[in-house]
Amino acid sequence: MSKLDRRRFMTSAVLGSAAGIVGATALGSVSPEVALAEQHANVGLGANMYDPNFVEGRITKISGNLLSVTSSDRSFHRIHVTNGTSVWKLRHTTFSEAELGDGLYARGLRLEDGTLAADSVWLNIVNLRTKIVGVGQNSLYLDSGHERLVGNVVRGTTAAVYNSTPAVRDLSMVRVGRHAQVIGAWRPDTDQVDISTVYTSAA
Repeated sequence: MSKLDRRRFMTSAVLGSAAGIVGATALGSVSPEVALAEQHANVGLGANMYDPNFVEGRITKISGNLLSVTSSDRSFHRIHVTNGTSVWKLRHTTFSEAELGDGLYARGLRLEDGTLAADSVWLNIVNLRTKIVGVGQNSLYLDSGHERLVGNVVRGTTAAVYNSTPAVRDLSMVRVGRHAQVIGAWRPDTDQVDISTVYTSAA
């Protein structure tokens, strides 16, 4: 799969898999579930209904606190990030973690000059429906149905949810052959995802 095709696939994975995730509704929350719920709602607007307060794309330039972003439809956006902007990149973090080429979802308020003043920014977030085809010491090997992916287990961050129970750091019950939903941060232009949360069954 080419880099461009992989980018489209990872984007469609976010767009197409948000159903069933219950997220908070408070504007400004940096929970990844909120990003996915927002994007799912945005898709539901339909082709003729544009949400001016939501932007998706990839970062093409960083100038101070201003991001230049190219969306998947080739439109261009400028996004202001302030000290009050919530930032997620695998975990709650700061704007200093943003890099050129990062995928981005941003929610905020459109200003008169056309820029978006961001309340929340999510970097490289993906939501994947997969099958676990291998388990390594620090990785899960995943089959999305379109591509084989490597899910990196990040110490102190990666958690598992078994049968809708509270999230735990213990991944010992993750098994080969089970289906899983993985929320994480894509490593742009690779087949690797750093795992935030894996949802699967324990039996």
